Amino acid sequence: MLHAKSLKRRAIVFAACAGAVSFFLALLATTHGRLDALTASSALIPAVVCATMCWASAERHVSTTAGAVDEAILRLSKATRGDLQSPIPREVWSFVPSLARAMQALFEQLRTTLAAVERAAQIDTVTELPNRSHFQQLVEERLERLARMEPTPPAALLFLDLDRFKAVNDTYGHATGDLLLAQVGQRLRQAAEHLSGGLVEEQPIVGRLGGDEFNILLCGQAAREPKRAALGILNVLAGAHRFHGGEIQAGASIGIAQWPVHGTSFLDLTRAADVAMYAAKAGGRGQVHAFDATLAAGLAARKALEQELRAGIDRGEFGLVFQPQVLAATGSVCGAEALVRWHHPDGMRLPGSFLPCAEETGLIIELGDRIVQDVAATIGRWHAKGIRHRLSVNISARELDHASFVRKLRDAVASAGAPASMLELELKESLLMGCSEDALDAVTLLRGDGASIALDDFGTGFSSIARLRELPIDRVKLDRALTIHVAQSEEARAIAQALVGLVHGLGCTAVAEGIESADQAKILRMIGCDVLQGYAIAAPMEEAAFLDWLGSPAAGRRLAS
Repeated sequence: MLHAKSLKRRAIVFAACAGAVSFFLALLATTHGRLDALTASSALIPAVVCATMCWASAERHVSTTAGAVDEAILRLSKATRGDLQSPIPREVWSFVPSLARAMQALFEQLRTTLAAVERAAQIDTVTELPNRSHFQQLVEERLERLARMEPTPPAALLFLDLDRFKAVNDTYGHATGDLLLAQVGQRLRQAAEHLSGGLVEEQPIVGRLGGDEFNILLCGQAAREPKRAALGILNVLAGAHRFHGGEIQAGASIGIAQWPVHGTSFLDLTRAADVAMYAAKAGGRGQVHAFDATLAAGLAARKALEQELRAGIDRGEFGLVFQPQVLAATGSVCGAEALVRWHHPDGMRLPGSFLPCAEETGLIIELGDRIVQDVAATIGRWHAKGIRHRLSVNISARELDHASFVRKLRDAVASAGAPASMLELELKESLLMGCSEDALDAVTLLRGDGASIALDDFGTGFSSIARLRELPIDRVKLDRALTIHVAQSEEARAIAQALVGLVHGLGCTAVAEGIESADQAKILRMIGCDVLQGYAIAAPMEEAAFLDWLGSPAAGRRLAS
């Protein structure tokens, strides 16, 4: 190798130098001041012998050192392929010990670093429990072992979700929320040790899926009575958690799915236990609910709906209808809301029948992309016809959090050749009040292009006035529940008037939706509402019908005063 050749060249030079020095010394010892051919030849003999011996010695050392270096290179080559466990060759320790020590320190550091990386990829940093991916791996390995056993032992998956955890984060902050999650994880570990009965093969597996969701796989005796085990876990969690001198109660709801009855894979078991957990929450929280035939039928229906949704999106079965919005003072049209409809082969379907499933499965992203394109194309056609009315469209939480949503929306509007001022985004109160700063920045970016932002379903969530003042909103839509009784109830009128005053105080336009009668419209106009929308004005209609309606006398009439 190149390194060995270099050392050999140096050995030759060393031997030659040693021979020259020997020759010079021999001359000094034999000439006695007289130099002739005989004395020179006599001095040359020991010089040749000395040079030969030096070269032989250096050659032997070079060959052993070079061999040790070659072994070190081969060992490093194995390390690059992942072998950090094999010992460093003895030749390296014998002839190049400093190199051997350096290699050993390097391998130890690499092993430590890789172990830390592997742990970070498998363990949740807040609770020190297996994270979702590692928990899934552990469960699948355990189920594979159980499936090979005769008779097959029981197993059950518990899906645990903390009750009102968001309120803890909102009240005490995320740091305290993490401390609570850590204490919950510790209690779940202790409960798991108690349920194992001291048997390793029956040791429950505990993991954190994310947020305030935890899973526990029960095996053996605990899996034979999973509801009893789940109630015991709820009892363990019921004790107060103490932080900074205060106490926090952390209840939970638990769903149970049994293997292999309710699913043979991790994903099937998780889905079944998740459905059962939501049934437990619906039963009043702090409950345990096992997956059953009724829930199974509902889950099967949701799976079927999901498949139909995917097929419907691919076939382009979704379209828009438009419901007019009018100025309360004049009755003239000022805009419209775009509402999605599913032209299902079995008949028209309204959003309430499919949007929750689209949200849950993530299909809302693909469906939302289609709707965005349709809205942009619509305002492009309207702009070309000289129509300048604002068109509003509802945006879901998943769409807003999706990284490419804002870019796609801006590109679609630009491609349609219409001004962004004709576009309005409607975001639900709960979404805007709790969305991330990144999402707010995206909304602000669109608003900067000229689009307007409407806060939808106002009055049905939990709003902070201070938070409302910070939000980039232009219009506030009062929920139907706040306006439906204004014509009959003095109390409802007082509440609506107070909310309209609040909206105006925020510098926003007040929009009342769900108007079903002329009396409601009259009262809302009297208390200062700016814009009205509902069946009393017009029902949602296809685009052609909407454009015809705009040109009819009904579109410009004043509502009865």
